Amino acid sequence: MTLAACGSSDDSGSSMPGMDHGAKPTASPSAQDHSSMPGMDHGAMGDGLADAKDGYKLTSGATELPAGKETAYKFQIMGPDGKPVTGFAEEQTKRMHFYAVRSDLTGFQHLHPAMADDGTWTAGLAALEPGTWRTYASFTPDGGPGKGKDFVLSRTVTVPGDVRQTPLPKAATSAEADGYTVTVKGGLMAGMAHPLTVSVSKDGKPVTDLQPYLNTYAHVTAFHEGDQAFAHLHPETKVEGDKGGPDLAFQAMLPKAGNWRVFLQFQTGGTLHTAALTLSVS
Repeated sequence: MTLAACGSSDDSGSSMPGMDHGAKPTASPSAQDHSSMPGMDHGAMGDGLADAKDGYKLTSGATELPAGKETAYKFQIMGPDGKPVTGFAEEQTKRMHFYAVRSDLTGFQHLHPAMADDGTWTAGLAALEPGTWRTYASFTPDGGPGKGKDFVLSRTVTVPGDVRQTPLPKAATSAEADGYTVTVKGGLMAGMAHPLTVSVSKDGKPVTDLQPYLNTYAHVTAFHEGDQAFAHLHPETKVEGDKGGPDLAFQAMLPKAGNWRVFLQFQTGGTLHTAALTLSVS
């Protein structure tokens, strides 16, 4: 499985330190069988580090954002004809998935912005710590030469102030989030698809009430240490109402060796949780 991206009007969310998500999850969306999407091969999208590809360009007048308070980030997707794109296909129930992460891979936010009639998107970011941030837009045009093609484009923005870098946590196979424990089993080698199992438990007991979030039981976003290359994957596990878990199966492929900071989002009881851990890819 390779990578993609996702988003909504104002979702994200976890109380985990260093992970302001500004999400306000709603009731679980309708279920959809993601097992019909074998491999979810998004490799054609690239690593998400360019602001332009195949004539499409992510543009924004924002080069600097304030620290310590909620702020709006406005951007447009320009098409090959030089005009703002206004037609987007839904991917995982949303027309635009927007992400932000600081250069040390802290402060992860996953949002679903709203679009104005002129093609201007507004992402409501939670408070940002000083430093250099990269913002990612993941989308699929529903017309023009890029119709049906997945794109992930990104730009950087500066948040002024006293920058305090956070060392990347060491590679681990489990992480805690809101009282839940997420455990990852399976080894990864760069550029090769490998079986990966994510298990969710609470108080030592398997969790079996995962709800669909963006029409799947888990949304996984990963960023490569150093260059912030982007990856996104979904479980192959069939969605059957609010009965997901405890084990979610992936065919996972991360394209580069090194450490990846992985953010796994899942929903229970109408609340979105985000677990973060570092995976080492050989």
